[in-house]
Amino acid sequence: MPATIVDLGPARFFRLPGEAIVGAAILLALPRKPRVVLAAVSGVALAALTVLNWLDMGFKQYLGRTFNLVLDWSLLGDAQSYLEDSLGRTATFAATAGLIVLVLLLFASVAYAVVRLSNVLARHSAVATRGTLIAGVVWITCSSFGVQLAGVPLAADSAAVTLQSQTERVSDTLKDEAEFQKVAKVDAFGATPPAQLVPDLRGKDMIFTFIESYGRSAIEDPIMAPGVDKTLAVRTEALKKAGYHAKSGWLTSATYGGSSWLGHSTTLSGLWVSNQQRYRTVMASDHLSLTKVFKKSGAWDTVGVMPGVQKGWPEQSFFGLDKVYNAFELGYKGPKFSWSTMPDQYTLEQFQRRVHGKKHDKPVMSEVILTSSHQPWGPIPKMVGWDELGDGSIFKGIEAAGNKPADVIADTTKSRQEYGKSIQYSVTALTEWLERYGSKDTVLVFLGDHQPIARVSGNHASRDVPISIVAKDPKVLDKISAWGWSDGLRPAHDAPVWKMNLFRDRFLTAYGSTPHPKKG
Repeated sequence: MPATIVDLGPARFFRLPGEAIVGAAILLALPRKPRVVLAAVSGVALAALTVLNWLDMGFKQYLGRTFNLVLDWSLLGDAQSYLEDSLGRTATFAATAGLIVLVLLLFASVAYAVVRLSNVLARHSAVATRGTLIAGVVWITCSSFGVQLAGVPLAADSAAVTLQSQTERVSDTLKDEAEFQKVAKVDAFGATPPAQLVPDLRGKDMIFTFIESYGRSAIEDPIMAPGVDKTLAVRTEALKKAGYHAKSGWLTSATYGGSSWLGHSTTLSGLWVSNQQRYRTVMASDHLSLTKVFKKSGAWDTVGVMPGVQKGWPEQSFFGLDKVYNAFELGYKGPKFSWSTMPDQYTLEQFQRRVHGKKHDKPVMSEVILTSSHQPWGPIPKMVGWDELGDGSIFKGIEAAGNKPADVIADTTKSRQEYGKSIQYSVTALTEWLERYGSKDTVLVFLGDHQPIARVSGNHASRDVPISIVAKDPKVLDKISAWGWSDGLRPAHDAPVWKMNLFRDRFLTAYGSTPHPKKG
């Protein structure tokens, strides 16, 4: 079995497995009792490798990487929650129960099959021995000469390779954990005095916004790009008429297809937070996040608006947010749109009423997370009059008339189409909010957290996401003129591409911050 869904094909199952030949030779040499024990243990091990292989296939399809045996078990609970939000509790319970039964049957049936096969070999030991020798010679010959069937090597060692790769991953993960703890203690701006942090942005209302799954594919894929590019062009012109200008580039995300918090923390910490262990390490550290810079300076109040947060969120301290509005504190009475607890337009209107539109003694630095473009992209909200938003009840009819999540999930083309529409909606809501409520002192930085899943972005898509900085004050964009970013909301194909963790230090430097390194 291959490690990716796209490589599945009949030729994969017409191969000669070297592990089976070695196993047959060992089983033939053993007396009955140890033979049966070894056969049962081998069957269980083979079933376990099969499950890990399935997990690799799923993780590559959705997250663009293999399953990590040390770190990723907790994500299975997140996957179940996602299914419950998208398909309902009953369907999720049925799917979970069915999966558990399938795995148990797999372990029992494979163990039984190997025991049964070992008994057959023992009963016909003379024929089995000759067959094993012949198969061994054929395997060595095919491996030596690279014999292939339909482009697939006939001699296989998939189980051994899977076992080796899993072992290496565990070892690498444990080493990475120790090394990253050292890296996280070093901070170029960790000891910078408050007065020397972002002096060139004093007096500005800063807004850092992440748009869920807003990736490069939305702008360059032939199915999604026409609609998204048109929206970006229209909204660039609308903002220009309102006195705003924008510059845009690309960042390479630390995650892909999901685990949005890894993209958020990578951007804001300046560290490459590519797995859950790194995330836990960073959150437990005193590394200076970009949002916390504004709090440390003493010149800003800091707020988070996070409609995707539905439980306790201790990360608030690391990000330096004085106040966080979660899904239950924004007064929403409308329907959920699959996983997304509320439409982005409603989130932004509440941000205006509760934060941006109120009088403050200091400017405000806000982190806003927009969730309407979260998979499965069905149903998708539609823009309504800003004065008609109320408590969100207006969205009941829109949600009821939208696509069902199961219909979108099952259709790749439809998933791509609806994903593109969701990005159009989120960008429109955000830029209309800025056009309607922004001032000469409003500075908006918005970007994607990661690409959408491989079924939408493609099996060989990059991890790049767009990022834009929008402001009325020309001095704000003059500070980043040396970056080579494109004018407008759409980054050019050949615009600079940085790793996402580099943004923090470059942003701080551009706006006048003085490095004072801290080394643990």
